Amino acid sequence: MSEHFFPRLTEVVAIAPYRLRTTWNTGEALEVDVETILRKHAALSAILDPEVFARVHIGEWGNGIEWIDEEFGADNVYAWAKEQAGEVSHEMFGSWMLRNGLSLSTAAEALGISRRMISYYRTAHKAIPRAIWLACLGWEATRPKQREIPRTLPTASEYAATHA
Repeated sequence: MSEHFFPRLTEVVAIAPYRLRTTWNTGEALEVDVETILRKHAALSAILDPEVFARVHIGEWGNGIEWIDEEFGADNVYAWAKEQAGEVSHEMFGSWMLRNGLSLSTAAEALGISRRMISYYRTAHKAIPRAIWLACLGWEATRPKQREIPRTLPTASEYAATHA
């Protein structure tokens, strides 16, 4: 199995201005709103035309969505759709690891799960359970020293003081 799996698109349809219905090789059908991204970058302004937006199509091998000469990578679209659906994305998980300087092994140790599961979560092979994400946030909030497991959580003011 590839270290860089990432789901592939099997279908994309414009369903409203700046909103897409995406279907993935994982069997998931997710909606994603891309208006904020389109408005953020001047180079994408042509896609804001409803006629152009409606011509969205899947890029080669299902690795992205395209309009004219512009495209979004499938891994980004997948992450945006998951996050907009209230789920944890592989990008959020990868950012947590990067922010805390964690490798696959140290993240596995921090969360008390296997290195393989960390890899699955980071590469979108498996959905990230809400409990795992809450454990990530808790670990980050308490930042254990060396191999100690925290015995208490910081108060709101203690947390605020260390994250100011």
